[in-house]
Amino acid sequence: MKLLFIAIDGMGDLPIPALGNKTTLEAAQTPNLDSLVKIGKTGVMYTVQEGVAPESDVAVISLLGYDPFVYSTGRGVTEAVGAGLDMHDGDLALRCNFATLGEGKNIVDRRVGRNLTNEEATELSAAVNRELKLTSYPATFEFKNTLGHRAVLLIKSKDKPLSSHITNSDPAYAIINGLGVAQTNPEMVVKTVQATDDTEAAKVSADLVNEFIEKSHAIWQNHSINKKRAEEGKLKANVILTRDAGHMLPKLFNINQRYNVSFECLADMNTERGIAEMAGMESYLLAPPSGNLQSDMQVRVEMLLKDLPKHDCFYIHLKGPDEPGHDGNYKRKIEIIQAIDRYFFGPLLKQINLKDTIICVTSDHSTPCILKVHSDTPVAVLIAGGSVAGEGRAVKFSEKNASLGSLGTIARGCELMPKLMELFRQ
Repeated sequence: MKLLFIAIDGMGDLPIPALGNKTTLEAAQTPNLDSLVKIGKTGVMYTVQEGVAPESDVAVISLLGYDPFVYSTGRGVTEAVGAGLDMHDGDLALRCNFATLGEGKNIVDRRVGRNLTNEEATELSAAVNRELKLTSYPATFEFKNTLGHRAVLLIKSKDKPLSSHITNSDPAYAIINGLGVAQTNPEMVVKTVQATDDTEAAKVSADLVNEFIEKSHAIWQNHSINKKRAEEGKLKANVILTRDAGHMLPKLFNINQRYNVSFECLADMNTERGIAEMAGMESYLLAPPSGNLQSDMQVRVEMLLKDLPKHDCFYIHLKGPDEPGHDGNYKRKIEIIQAIDRYFFGPLLKQINLKDTIICVTSDHSTPCILKVHSDTPVAVLIAGGSVAGEGRAVKFSEKNASLGSLGTIARGCELMPKLMELFRQ
């Protein structure tokens, strides 16, 4: 028996008036996913819990069966581990975005127009790693860009341990009850990082991050990369936004030992890879998107099929629909959902035997086009194959139809993995 647990990033949505009040998933043509609905079970799920609009790291921790309120220690940590940085307890890790700073502290664009190349980001990263020195406290740092506008910052104290009890400089996310949560309609200014407790470690950590933000801005403002971008009419990548600091590695139980299985993770992003690695999975970061959806999906199917004999269970995280959700581009989001159905699920279903394969398809969170941020909207869940008794419902795979399925409403995402493991053992 095999388990294929496939999370499609940001696929969940809310009804869109321009689509006749359908969601993007409901409007998309998904014949392959629909074929699984006919033989499987469906439901909807709050990926963390109702009222929490989670970031991807928190949601993935939950999907893999860990209560994020117990196990999550900050996205910065999972990004650092996923990016291959040498993180230890007492170091300070932060998820970062290259962004465009205008007058004062006003943010022109949180993602540099989404067109910062890996080559440009790598050169900007090299500049700060080479030229920037932290002087507010004895500390060193490593700054590493990951994909496009995304990056991670790891600060190491030469003296006492640092603390993640600090606020974000990125206004789009806040820390609530220890978890990173998306904010609706935030004021687009770079926030001064502040300590959230009275400890010296938190104050020192806030000062170090503020120092890095200020000094990196000075280095990047007139960097040759940004001069060239400005000449080409593009936005400058001249400031870093930090969020979701962490100073401790999460104590995740080993998922293979817990369920007596062998897991592999194929992920599009560093944070998912980092979580999987800390959970004990063999984990791989997939090639960055090329812009050709067909070839990108083909690469992912081929890698999964190649590794299928090696492990019992696979967690596959496909980034796809999240970005157009953030951009409010419902047409592009539909195109990507349709491409995943056609070029990922189409070839995959031809190559596997559903009698000895369980497939679970869901999303880590909703990224509604009308909100342009993550929401706590429940996502559709589909489980088919193996000994799963189908509902016999020949319906479209969508949030609306899934809400009528026999799985009902799963109140917490961390409840899903134990259910899948029960089905796997049958």
